[in-house]
Amino acid sequence: MPLLELYNLRKDFGGLRAVDDISLTVPQGAIIGLIGPNGSGKSTLIDLIAGSADLTAGKVIFAGEDISDLPADAVFHKGIARGYQEPALYFKMTVLDNLLLPVKGQRGEQPWYAPRHSAWQREERKHAEAAMEVLRQVQLLPHYDTLASDLSGGQMKLLEIARALMGKPKLLLLDEPTAGVAPKLAYDIFQQIARLRDDHGITLLIVEHRLEILFDFVDYVYVMHLGALLAQGSAAEIGAHATVREVYFGD
Repeated sequence: MPLLELYNLRKDFGGLRAVDDISLTVPQGAIIGLIGPNGSGKSTLIDLIAGSADLTAGKVIFAGEDISDLPADAVFHKGIARGYQEPALYFKMTVLDNLLLPVKGQRGEQPWYAPRHSAWQREERKHAEAAMEVLRQVQLLPHYDTLASDLSGGQMKLLEIARALMGKPKLLLLDEPTAGVAPKLAYDIFQQIARLRDDHGITLLIVEHRLEILFDFVDYVYVMHLGALLAQGSAAEIGAHATVREVYFGD
């Protein structure tokens, strides 16, 4: 059963159609690539799925439920988390504190519990232990008390992924997770992503321009061009697709 289903998604900005009648499915447990030239509508499509932008037309079905009209916070609580091209972190907070923010249903955030430290202290300690384990998984544990602003670009990308994991997502949307990262660390990031799928069963939809890395990890690829879906298939099929090569690579 598909975890995510998009039906005829469209997004207009005035007279510009950024997303034009996109329909696709993302199977549960898969790593799906979303590629295309700059300006092809990939990030806008991610925004539509995440509830960060309103649909002009179409439907978003997640785990069998229509979430087309839900705002971003409600989409997050349904089980969809996302990352950004530029890491959206709290840079003056520590790595650990960044991870503790998205935990759902924290007792200490409820006004009738907040004044009584004993009512939420144990739960907060449990969340901190879980956050430390996530940091270990993404190899950021030694930096738990480092300010987010003091991390390298690659470490910031890993922190954003780790923070998303604290919300226990079913689907993780990543927008260029290796942008601006050195090639070796970029490959390491994708190895971490693959482990997340294997260890936690998380489904991933990834926008990425480093196709030589992406194609080593994805199960399937969708190609966008000028807001529309140009092609779809395995990494090998997309790499050999004549129109894709012409539009994307200039061959």
